[in-house]
Amino acid sequence: MNHEQRLIRTIRLSLVSISAMVAFLVLLTFVLLNPSILDYAKSIPPGNPQSPSSVTWISPDSLDIPSSEAGDLIRFGQELVSNTSRYLGPNGSIMSVSNGMNCQNCHLKAGRKLFGNNYSAVASTYPKFRTRSGTVETIEKRVNDCIERSLNGKKIDPGSHEMKAFVAYILWVGKDVPKGVSPTGSGIVDLPFLDRATEPSRGKVIYQRDCKRCHGENGEGIKADESAWRYPPLWGNESFNTGAGLFRLSRLSGYVKKNMPQDVTKETPLLTDEEAWDVAAYINSMPRPSKDLTGDWPDIATKPMDHPFGPFADSFPAAQHKYGPFAPIKEHYMKK
Repeated sequence: MNHEQRLIRTIRLSLVSISAMVAFLVLLTFVLLNPSILDYAKSIPPGNPQSPSSVTWISPDSLDIPSSEAGDLIRFGQELVSNTSRYLGPNGSIMSVSNGMNCQNCHLKAGRKLFGNNYSAVASTYPKFRTRSGTVETIEKRVNDCIERSLNGKKIDPGSHEMKAFVAYILWVGKDVPKGVSPTGSGIVDLPFLDRATEPSRGKVIYQRDCKRCHGENGEGIKADESAWRYPPLWGNESFNTGAGLFRLSRLSGYVKKNMPQDVTKETPLLTDEEAWDVAAYINSMPRPSKDLTGDWPDIATKPMDHPFGPFADSFPAAQHKYGPFAPIKEHYMKK
């Protein structure tokens, strides 16, 4: 290598070093100006790069709730979610505003189970606009919706100690989720559509085989004691009403698939997708309390495809909106 070649090589190496240093300084400046990026980086396992929308949430440990006044409020919120009926049920020690079910009958393990209708994305996404009400909703509004619909009850004062506890606990559950992110495992899984309508008669066979041992021959549930359900009623006067999210088949079928019978996991489901759809159809074909829904979805074109009550912004019958097949309805709106 002659002198001129060595000089060119040295210049090239110097330019590479300078470029690397500039890139490092730019990255360092970005991190210093955006310290929250470090929290996100800690959530990414080595060798498994993720985008924020694919962040996997890990439920915080109750033992880490601080020993403070704020921690006491969080603990009370957790107790309200786990044992709602004890405090707010028909014989509640604080008030009587609900049907006797507990919040965790729908939000499993106190709202902390993956794909179990958990609370992981609430803190990160609320306040948010919801088409059901046509308004921007707070967490307090969302809690009262659950009390009025899933617990077939009456809303509580948004400024009450109980509501503050609910909110404190829900915020704590989702405290590690970046703002605007719905992590993997939040909410309820979406199952692929069937190429037919769901069939309650098939679902009844599945219910008798796999569900009645916990929820009873007639969906009446099994009580742990006078104040709480061990396994909640799935229909009848003490169950969720027609305004609850689980009255939509897409929600109930996904919930059943990943969580039922008790303690199955997303990796070890018992039911096939088809069985989950059909048993959900059977459960939601049975009688339950009704709710006045005239204020829901002020823009009827935003109604979910499986909301079974009109008026609709399409010509599909109410029975198809309830039982399917749902693919034609979805395709109709995708073309608009």
